Amino acid sequence: MKPALYATALVLAVSSSFAADIPPAPVARIAPVTDTYFGETITDRYRWMENDKDPDWLPFLKQQNAHTRAILDTLPRRDELLKRIQQLSGDIAAPARVQKTGARLFYQQRPAGSNNFKLFVREGGKDRVLVDPTKLDTKTSHVSLDWWHPSPDGSKLAYGLSKDGSEDSVLYIMDVRNGTVLKERIANTESAEPSWLADSSGFFYNQLTGKVNTPERYLDAQARFHKVGTDAAKDPVLMKRGLDAGVQYEKIQSPYIEVFPHSDTALLLLSDVRQEKRIYAAPLKDALAGKAKWQLVADFADEVIAVDLHGDDLYLLSTRGHPRGRLLKTSANAPALASAQEVAPESDLVLQGLARAKEGLYIRAMDGGISKLQRLGTDGKVASIALPFDGTLGAVDADADAPGALVILSGWLQPTGIWSVSADGKLADTGITPKPAIDTSAYTTERRFATAKDGTRIPYSLIYKKGLKMDGKNPAFISAYGSYGAAAYSPAFAGRTLALVDQGAIVGYANVRGGGEFGREWHRAGQLENKPNTWRDLIAVCEEIQAKGYTSPAYQTIGGRSAGGITMGRALEERPDLFAAVISGVGWHNPLRYVAEQNGYGEEPEWGAIADPAGFKALKSIDSYQQVVDGTKYPAVLLTTGVTDPRVAPFHPAKMAARLQAATASGKPVLLRVDFDAGHGMGSTRAQQDAEAADTYAFILSQTAGAAAK
Repeated sequence: MKPALYATALVLAVSSSFAADIPPAPVARIAPVTDTYFGETITDRYRWMENDKDPDWLPFLKQQNAHTRAILDTLPRRDELLKRIQQLSGDIAAPARVQKTGARLFYQQRPAGSNNFKLFVREGGKDRVLVDPTKLDTKTSHVSLDWWHPSPDGSKLAYGLSKDGSEDSVLYIMDVRNGTVLKERIANTESAEPSWLADSSGFFYNQLTGKVNTPERYLDAQARFHKVGTDAAKDPVLMKRGLDAGVQYEKIQSPYIEVFPHSDTALLLLSDVRQEKRIYAAPLKDALAGKAKWQLVADFADEVIAVDLHGDDLYLLSTRGHPRGRLLKTSANAPALASAQEVAPESDLVLQGLARAKEGLYIRAMDGGISKLQRLGTDGKVASIALPFDGTLGAVDADADAPGALVILSGWLQPTGIWSVSADGKLADTGITPKPAIDTSAYTTERRFATAKDGTRIPYSLIYKKGLKMDGKNPAFISAYGSYGAAAYSPAFAGRTLALVDQGAIVGYANVRGGGEFGREWHRAGQLENKPNTWRDLIAVCEEIQAKGYTSPAYQTIGGRSAGGITMGRALEERPDLFAAVISGVGWHNPLRYVAEQNGYGEEPEWGAIADPAGFKALKSIDSYQQVVDGTKYPAVLLTTGVTDPRVAPFHPAKMAARLQAATASGKPVLLRVDFDAGHGMGSTRAQQDAEAADTYAFILSQTAGAAAK
């Protein structure tokens, strides 16, 4: 969009008296670079943005953000929305994970009013704080707790901390009994996944070897072992590429050694962006000595996505030939997958994960995005466990030496809580997470299905105030994702979004193909050459709710985050007439250039490889940056990025913003919002999340015609 058109764009709801004070968006420097793939030439106008040392890069981000802030800060209702959002998020205690080991119960929770998550331990009926990263914050920086793993007896804790949402973890070890932090520090442990020995004396872990912020960052990771109290620099490397001639794998795969409390067998798992893993087994004593002769249990083609080991019984959750999953059992010492016993057959449910308790194996499952819980008992029978409401099991944890389980359960209008599951299958709220003083009686939810052009039924959920008139004049904000086989938008407490619903808006979530709501087939139907189904499913959902009078194009906004940027970008390009606004949060918009970012090569199994003709074709089809067309009347667009983002490089939103600003002929704004001390969102503070939500909702209301009359 030409700079002069921004004056027109400011009718978005910003008073003309403020327009003169708004600094213009910078016009991005054009320095074309061409690449040729299999005879096809691609021109990249803004390749320079991939170099964060370019002298124009930081000034460009700062000027874009100054322009964006000047607009967003003067939008009507922004302050009102922020106040309501702060009240909603401040009233909520948000649990993230729970684990019971021995007599201690560990749980990660952001207490009501707190700015970040903390780790607590409950022992003898009393709670105490173990890790409080907010104590390490400064005026310009914050620290987040990335992950944590207690030892089997609960006496020790390995945990990772990182700055400013970077997820670049440093591993620490704590003596839980007295809270003392031991002297060891292990860097490059973003994906450490420590697996403790049964005697709590040490743990296996994964360590990155590539340099931060380079395409090699996640390549050639290695598995090591750390004995508590020793020099971490001398930790032996037990697996890396080329170390063992009998274990050959690609540079994008990471090795993890996992052990279980009631087995003398160790498992070696090779993992990449895919859900399935390659699995080997060896005696634990040999693995510790660095002399393991790893025996293949399952290859990637066997599609094993979860494992459990109890004694010599090795349980494998596989989707091969059974896309919704079935549970198999074989011997850990003499694994034979081809003749493995089927202990839980495929059903209508999508099997997702396993947790071992004394009385059996808990199975986390799903039906179209709604969570289910089952248990394989010691009698070999699978029983269903009734949940108190349709919702999402964010986690299921159990102790192999104790009966029952702990789950984190949430619904659209049911606050997230930590529930206990008794050995007889009864659920009860533990009370660890206090219920917020948020009255949800004025709201309602619907679960509906839209029909895609090929006849596939696409589930979606809507949240709105009771009594809302379906006259086509309601602002609607529909989010979608559709990647990695993940069910990204299953029921989770509405929280901050109620502030937008309070303004008369409809908030919705589309469970598009590419996710895993209906198993592996649902994922594959929105992957690689099938990826267009993902954004076209979203289009189908929006067309349906408009046809039914919930909203109409002048009131319709779509949104997505991360890989959801593909969905947003391609939907706005195929149907710019269908939306008033588009929100892309830390979105992936230039997939053809994954080779330039640290979270790149490892993604090839999901998106395709640029060196392969079919991979190039698939990547080009999802690259929204390269498919912007000059002179098109695009909707208003708000893109966000975090400078420390390790998952989606900031050049993706930046390039897309520059390209849309230059191309659009609608007179509607294209804004780039930049967080200079945040990453992909995982480590963002409550205050950062509140501010982004207020900006997003104010932008949506400013762009949906008639919203001011609500």
